[in-house]
Parts: sequence; structure tokens; C-alpha cells
Amino acid sequence: MKTVFSYVKPYKWPIAVALFLMLTELAVELVQPLLIAKIIDDGILKQDQSVIWVWGSVMMGMAFLAFLSGATNSFFASHAAQSFAFDLRSALFKQVQQFTMATFTRFPSSGLITRLTSDVTMVQNVLFMSLRIMLRAPLLVLGSLIMAFIVNAYLAMFLVVAVPFLIIFLYIMVRKGVTYFARVQVSLDRVNRVLQENLQAVRLIKAYLRGKYESSRFEQVSGLLKMDTVKALRMMEIILPLLLFVMNVSLLAVLWFGADRIQTNDAQIGELVAIVNYAMRMTGAFSMFAFIIMAVARAKASAERMEEVLLVNEGLERNEQTGEMRKLANGEITFKNVSFNYLNTKEPVLKDISFSVKSGEKLAIMGATGSGKSTLLQLITRFFDVTSGSVEIDGKDVKDWSLDQLRQTIGLVPQQSLLFSGSIYQNLAWGKIEASIEELEQAAKQAQIHTSVEQFTKGYETRVGQKGVNLSGGQKQRLSIARALVRKPEILLLDDSTSALDVKTETALWEALEKEDATMLVVTQKIRTAKGADRILLLDNGRISGYGTHEELLRSSKLYREIAESQQELEVSENAQHTL
Repeated sequence: MKTVFSYVKPYKWPIAVALFLMLTELAVELVQPLLIAKIIDDGILKQDQSVIWVWGSVMMGMAFLAFLSGATNSFFASHAAQSFAFDLRSALFKQVQQFTMATFTRFPSSGLITRLTSDVTMVQNVLFMSLRIMLRAPLLVLGSLIMAFIVNAYLAMFLVVAVPFLIIFLYIMVRKGVTYFARVQVSLDRVNRVLQENLQAVRLIKAYLRGKYESSRFEQVSGLLKMDTVKALRMMEIILPLLLFVMNVSLLAVLWFGADRIQTNDAQIGELVAIVNYAMRMTGAFSMFAFIIMAVARAKASAERMEEVLLVNEGLERNEQTGEMRKLANGEITFKNVSFNYLNTKEPVLKDISFSVKSGEKLAIMGATGSGKSTLLQLITRFFDVTSGSVEIDGKDVKDWSLDQLRQTIGLVPQQSLLFSGSIYQNLAWGKIEASIEELEQAAKQAQIHTSVEQFTKGYETRVGQKGVNLSGGQKQRLSIARALVRKPEILLLDDSTSALDVKTETALWEALEKEDATMLVVTQKIRTAKGADRILLLDNGRISGYGTHEELLRSSKLYREIAESQQELEVSENAQHTL
């Protein structure tokens, strides 16, 4: 919790003011029973109206002071708590942004969402309650005991007897509560994961009529959340009845023995009323402990989960400059004996890969699913670092470039076209914030999407739904390509990003890209696309199975010939169907 609550430090002055106002309010509350005792003993019993009016007025004035202190305290407490939550959430988000792709695999996205939302809210609420009522409750118990001893030490003893037992009991309940509520937050992660998957795959669920199954799956994880929450809350609910029982027994003892003391003139009625008043205030404070303990237990569990993210030191992308700052001049790419395996895999995904792509050349990368094509591109962008060997750009290891500098020179079009909520203009400008409308339109023309955009009612101001839900697969792919082209990158990486395009559109796209000076690496499954490349890299089970031009591979690679023949037969079959 230390790391999480270190973000409170910038707000020490609002916190100090809130605590001072809380103590002022508490002091007034502790003095009031003394004034009530004085009014009873010196005013009501002696029938002295002046005492009643004077001390009654003092009580009214102090009550108004307590009201002002409480209202102002809420303002400063809210400011500190909300600002703390803002800083903490921002720090978590920035930390997540620095995660390497390998680190991301350690934290499910649903768990990260819970940490940035629910967990932050938990600790925010605890800070606010600490400044408003959480610290006030134990101080009220302690202050009431002290004031009770000042009024009448004999009667106050009956209140003291119960306190050690209650403190031990509350400590045990806090320890158990942390464990239970940690389980609740993990269950909430599962619910968020299922919900996230369903919202993302809603079309597939409808197409396969899997609504009932997914509903039952959601009910299952939601049921586990309910059970964990019920267990935690049931345990917490034990606290209040037991606290009230012990305090009520103490209060009965005060009344019983207090009545005897009054009859023997060893105590005054006002003193007994004051002691009873303090006992009632202690009971009220203890009754809040169940709520406070539950909040603290949940906040502690949430804080520990957030610290798992904040304390990640390895597996972060550091953007500091590790070499001379210069812009890539050529974009030549060289792989030297590169091998790579993911953390959760024993076998390498890539094995002893060596090849070179000259500046301005186009390399097509082919291979079966799982052969390492996409992984190869991710090593260039340093989403992952090689296990052995090296990846060089312009003769310099990519590890020696700063990440900012490296990625500014690369235009990446991922296998899955990802668009953001906003206009088409905003999505294209995402590749280059300062780009003019002319640059965006030029990139759209190269990507063969300009005509389609103009057909929309609002053109480039057309709103794109979440992940481009209102666009076709081909439109999303072309917008993703245009977004990369806006950057005018020295290196353009296309990860099977034309799979949804028809032959005519794809041909026009490649003709437009021929005018680009960028070095291009294109992952593709299509022979007709690979034909247009300067060279073709064929991967098989993570190794290079062939490297050369289309004609060279037809002569030297059995696997490439099989792929070419199968696709040629498919094209002949499709052409025959069109003829019919």
C-alpha cells in the first residue's frame, strides 16, 4: 500500500486542513455532553434559567461551528481524494503504456481495466472516508473514554472493560477481510474478461447462435462473484451485532451502577447522563467500524493489486536515447542469426533467421500459420527483443536506437485492423497528428479508400464506430494502410493487411505503393502478391525454407511450388465458375 498511497503526498496541505477541521468537529462533539451535564445539574435541578440559557446558547454556537467544520472538511477531503485518484489512475495508465508485449501477457486486459477503475475507486473512497469519518471513529471512541474518566472514573471503568476485546476482534476481522475481498476483485476480473470478450465478438455470437451459451457462461462467472461477495459481506456483518451487544452490556452496567451511585450521593444525575451520552457516542462509532473495516479490507486488496502494476521494473519500454540521435537515412534491414521464443513456450518461434533487405526493396514473407511471420515483424518494431542474434537497421542494432526514434521511422499495418472511435479524419491523423487534410487525402488515395470516403454523407468527418464496427473489412484495412502511409515511413510493415481486398483493388494498391521509397516487408498468403516483390522469404516451422525471387523459388523450393500450384488451381476453378 505504501507505493499506492505515495501519490497522496502532493496534497498534504488539503489533507492537513481536512484533518484540522475534522478534529475541530470532534472536539465540539466531545465537549457537548459536559455542557449537557452542567445544564442538568446547575440549571434544571437548581431551576436556574440563566444557566440554561447561557450554556444552551454556547451549545448552539458550538453546534454551528461543528456544522461549518464538517461542511468545509468535506470540500477539502473530496479535493484530496479525487486528485489522488486522478494521479494514481494516470500513473497506472502510463505504466501500462510502457509495458513490453511480453509484460502484457502477465496481466489480462480485464484485470488491468479493473485495476484502473474499480480498484482506484476503492482506495479513493478510503482516503475520503479517512479524512471524513474513518479517523474520526476511533478518535471518538478514545476521546469519549477520556472524557468519561474526567466526568466519573468509577462509571467509566465499565466502558473500558470492553475496549481491549473489541480491538483484538476488529484486528482479526480486518486480516480476514483482506483475504476475502482480494478474492472478490479476482472474481470481478473474470466477469470483466467474459463481458469484454462477448462485446468484441457480438457478431460472431449472433452468427453462430451462441447467445444462450454465452449467457450461461456469464451467469457462471457472475455467480462466482456473487458467492465470493456474499461470503465476504457475511463475515463483515458479524462485526456490527457483536460490537453493539458488547457496548449495550457496558451501557446497562453504567446505568445499573450509576443509579446506585446517585442514591448514595456519590454521583450526580448530570454526570450519569454525560457518561451515558459518551457511551452512546462510542456505540455509534463502533457501529461504523463494520463499514470502515469492509472499506479498508477492500482498499488494501485493491492497493496490493495496483502495486503489482506500479512496481514492475523489468519488461518496460525505456524511451531514453541510447545512441546518437539521427533519422534513418536508408531503412536497410538485416537479420543476423536471429532466434526467438516467447516466455511461455519451450520451442523457439524463429530459429537462426538470417536475411537482408536493401533500402527501397520489397520483401514478401510467406509461410503456414504459426511459422513466425508476424513475430518477425514484431522484432523489427521491438515489441519483443530477440532471444539470440541481432536485428539491424542501417547497420545498427535496433536495441541501440531509442524506441521513439525507431518507431517514428516505421509504418505498421497490423493483421487485425484497429480503428478508434472518432471521425475518419481523426483516425488517419492518428498516424501523424500534424498532418494536413491534403496529406491525409493523398494517403487515402494511395490506399484506394479516398473514393469510398467521399461517398459517405459526411466524407472525412464520418464517425467511425468502436473498432470500425460500421465499416467493412476491406475499408478498415485500407484505412489502416492510409494511416501508416501518412507518416511517410522509411520502413513499411504490412502484416497480411490486404486479405479482405478484391483483386482489382489490391492490384491498384500495390501499383500505388510502388511509388513509395520505403523499404517494405509484406506478410501475405497470396502468390500473386508475392510475385510483385523483389524477393520472397518463405518460412516453415520458424526456419527459412526458401529465399529469392518468384522464379528462383519455383525452381528451388518444393514447398513454394506446392503453394503456387494449389493457388493456381484455385484461381482456375474460380475463373471457371465466373465464366459459367
